[in-house]
Amino acid sequence: MVDRQFWHNRIETAWERRSIVWLSGVRRVGKTCLCQTLPDIEYFDCELPRVRRLMEDPQTFLDSVGNGRIVLDEVHRLPNPSELLKIAADHYPQIQVVATGSSTLGASAKRRSLQAHIASRDTLVGRKTELWLTPLIKADLNDFNRVDIHHRLLHGGLPPFFLETELPEPDFQEWTDAYWAKDIQELFRLERRYSFQKFTELLMAQSGGVFEASSFARPCEVSRGTISNYLSVLEATFVVHVIRPFSSRRATEIVAAPKVYGFDTGFVCYYRGWSQLRQEDLGLLWEHFVLNEIMAQTQSREIHYWRNKRGLEVDFVLTRTRNAPIAIECKWAAAGFSPRALLAFRRQYPDGVNYVVTQDADRTFKSDYNGIEVKFVDLETLIAEICALER
Repeated sequence: MVDRQFWHNRIETAWERRSIVWLSGVRRVGKTCLCQTLPDIEYFDCELPRVRRLMEDPQTFLDSVGNGRIVLDEVHRLPNPSELLKIAADHYPQIQVVATGSSTLGASAKRRSLQAHIASRDTLVGRKTELWLTPLIKADLNDFNRVDIHHRLLHGGLPPFFLETELPEPDFQEWTDAYWAKDIQELFRLERRYSFQKFTELLMAQSGGVFEASSFARPCEVSRGTISNYLSVLEATFVVHVIRPFSSRRATEIVAAPKVYGFDTGFVCYYRGWSQLRQEDLGLLWEHFVLNEIMAQTQSREIHYWRNKRGLEVDFVLTRTRNAPIAIECKWAAAGFSPRALLAFRRQYPDGVNYVVTQDADRTFKSDYNGIEVKFVDLETLIAEICALER
């Protein structure tokens, strides 16, 4: 198994804050393998009936652990995972726990009543640190000893798919079927498999585009309200990311329509029918890769985009700091950058740092466009600078 140092360090840092780490992420993103490579760990697979029986009495189970580190894999398979984690946090702080699930703890509670769902969330407030394991980031490529970005974009960032030499096309559909059976059916009890999977397929095929619910209702044979519900489920389980517009509600701006990104470039390629990448495909996939990197490094989905009614658009806008909005444009090659959209954005919001993150930036350099300074950076530099701005 691959030793993923970036994520190991994140877990160790999380344990310094609290004894319970909730590790979430989509299925096959590598949660189990990551946990099994942690040093001095005792592993429990909660999908196994004998393991669930072992944990029927949380106090007896935790007494048997004593001190040390444990992994509770697929912990949402337990009847009441929050109870076990609360007892561990309150009465066994010497035990360091990683609990994993395919979705957020809040999402896994949706199969219960609303009252139980709220109680479950409240029970662990202040007792856990959440860590979201995303598809492979730049640091992971070094750990896997395969740094070809073209391979990562086409195969995607789920480790089993990424490690295949040939494109594993049947595995993408197998993953989708398992996602429906184990995540959607067990956690959300949705009906109409065809409609949900058709919606997922259409979203992936137009990933990165502006979302309009009504355009999906007819091909999916459901109502607009059902489409909105499907989108919420996909977002809660990390299969799509809903990027909402940044605006001050000016008449010239898009203020409501979000953009929706698929969680992984491999699935975007699969549903677009791409088995080989052309030059014109790389810009869109690079944008997805940059988004994945920002989310992994910041552990936040609080990312926006900006667009005006003339169609000028800034890929990503970060607003989490006290500083002015950070504008980020993603370009496969620096030569492909046009300043028109960025200039339009800065006419409305003149303060803030402007980045163009490119795959071919060997070094950082700055350019001036009508008095607006733009920094051209590689992905590592972008991450380092935006994280520094947020401190």
